Amino acid sequence: MEFIKVILKTAMPLKTPADFPQMDPPRSPREWLPTMYDLPSEDPEEPGLPDMFHYHQPHLLQETFCPPDYPPDQIFAAGDLNLYYDVHHPLWHKRPDWFAVLGVSRLYDERDLRLSYVVWQEGALPFIVVELLSPGTEKEDLGQTLREVNQPPTKWEVYERILRIPYYVVYDRYTGQLRAFAQTGGRYRQLDLPEQRLWLPEVRLGLGLWSGVYENTECQWLRWYTADNQWILTAAERLELERQRAEREQQRAERLAAQLRSLGIEPDEP
Repeated sequence: MEFIKVILKTAMPLKTPADFPQMDPPRSPREWLPTMYDLPSEDPEEPGLPDMFHYHQPHLLQETFCPPDYPPDQIFAAGDLNLYYDVHHPLWHKRPDWFAVLGVSRLYDERDLRLSYVVWQEGALPFIVVELLSPGTEKEDLGQTLREVNQPPTKWEVYERILRIPYYVVYDRYTGQLRAFAQTGGRYRQLDLPEQRLWLPEVRLGLGLWSGVYENTECQWLRWYTADNQWILTAAERLELERQRAEREQQRAERLAAQLRSLGIEPDEP
């Protein structure tokens, strides 16, 4: 019972067992105990802790971000990695859900996987940042919070005014709304997104909403597409297409062999 009281303090209003008198047969715990949707998925001291969507979605962005004019080893992209931005306050950082930098080595000093991205060492700023809205970070993600006295700047201030990241994208999976902002005169201007798609001419790629199965989960996902409106394939999708192609080739060969045998010709063994 004490456990339930603690839960109720963190996620009000919730129904208590007293709201559900005993019945025969007894009610399912899903009816009278807090569910996943009732309980917070974030630490109050550290809002924005990832849920499973925050884990899979950056991976899909990573897999499909393939600008045709940049070799893979000259693109650095990451999700949920510290981004250090102020040499005068070296511990200040933001942690974007996903971001990409163009024209830098994929590896730190050409040899090591990065622990973080430190802009004053790298000499290149992110080209695009993507934030996935969650209830605890929505206002800050959309620039609706003010900087507190003696506190680091807000996420919006860092992206817009300090780093001046060219593109900032915000996706709310609960409403399916995609918003994008572009730098104009040192400030972000919200872009119109026909059909919920954003075309970025600098990388000759577009970012849009795709409904499909990724990591065995059917959902509406953000992913990159090409100039001819084709979704860029993941590694698993490429393997599946190759498997299907090999299967078709095998079936074609078997049909041809059957036709030859019907003519009294024994086909050569491959």
